[in-house]
Amino acid sequence: MNYTLNDIVISGFSAVTAAGIGLEPVLELIRSGRDALTQLPAEHAVNSSGYWGKAAGFKATDFIPPLKARKLDRCSQFAVAVAGLALKNAGIDRNTLPPERIGIALGCGFGGVANSAEFLTGYFVDGVEGISPMLFPNTVSNASASNVSIEHGLKGPNVTQVQRFCSAESAFMMACSFIIDGRADIMLTGGVDDLTPLMLSGFAATGQLQRYARAFGEGCGMLVLESAGHAERRGGIVKGRVDSISTVGRLVPGHENMGIDLLMDGFDTPELVSLSGTATLLPPLTERFSGITSIDAGRAIGSSLAMGGTAMAALLASLKPGQPGLHLAASPEGPYFAIRFQGGTSV
Repeated sequence: MNYTLNDIVISGFSAVTAAGIGLEPVLELIRSGRDALTQLPAEHAVNSSGYWGKAAGFKATDFIPPLKARKLDRCSQFAVAVAGLALKNAGIDRNTLPPERIGIALGCGFGGVANSAEFLTGYFVDGVEGISPMLFPNTVSNASASNVSIEHGLKGPNVTQVQRFCSAESAFMMACSFIIDGRADIMLTGGVDDLTPLMLSGFAATGQLQRYARAFGEGCGMLVLESAGHAERRGGIVKGRVDSISTVGRLVPGHENMGIDLLMDGFDTPELVSLSGTATLLPPLTERFSGITSIDAGRAIGSSLAMGGTAMAALLASLKPGQPGLHLAASPEGPYFAIRFQGGTSV
């Protein structure tokens, strides 16, 4: 499917990653060829070696009052912090805009795992008396988007997408549809994931530390989407434009090029390409852009199921005004996304 868009702009973006707070630390790593990965803790990666992108520099109480921060899971802490940074970057004063016209569509991979484990451990160890009611709201993947809406007073559409390595891209496409359908003027979108020692143990037990979970990272990347008319009326600075979104569900073995042709149908040659998910592992896809400068945020900060939010934000922050860019994302068995952007008037 290929959707041509001509009325959606990006007015803000931000991120929290292993590189630090904001997008500039991520961009600096990409430019220098360095990374923010650290050695996996040996006690949680038995018989495995490797690296992870732990956001060790993130302190929730820098963004959220301590009592509130204690009630939120780590994914929600990331998302609440980054939502505030992205709205500020977009120059949006929520007090001057109707809250029912601002929503969020967020991709999430393993959100809720840590709290689910703690919640169930209490039950298995101490029975019903061991269950903590405070943990339960954070055991689901949509806790992050919901907590963003609560903390920032957003009353528009609120959805969460969990679609393996393309979770953020699926959320992005849904966010665009809410604006096109007139259900929102502004949508926050992107992806969030945390990474815990318990997850590492699970990855090690299933052999994934040597496969798709190799060099995993955590954090959140978020973009602020608006209808072009709304951004103009409020005097917002356009930092990028969405030209089109193309997606295919699966590349049939032995006929990969046919699926990629459908994915790339109608696309002009971009000047900058960002790669997310397992797109870097698909030679039939990457070979088509072998001569074009590419951004691989995962190499710098670690990959995750919802890292597409940070990858798209890094691409937009790197594009010059009017410069065409392409974001490519893939999951091992699909789906596959190609999202075409162009740089805005200012970044």
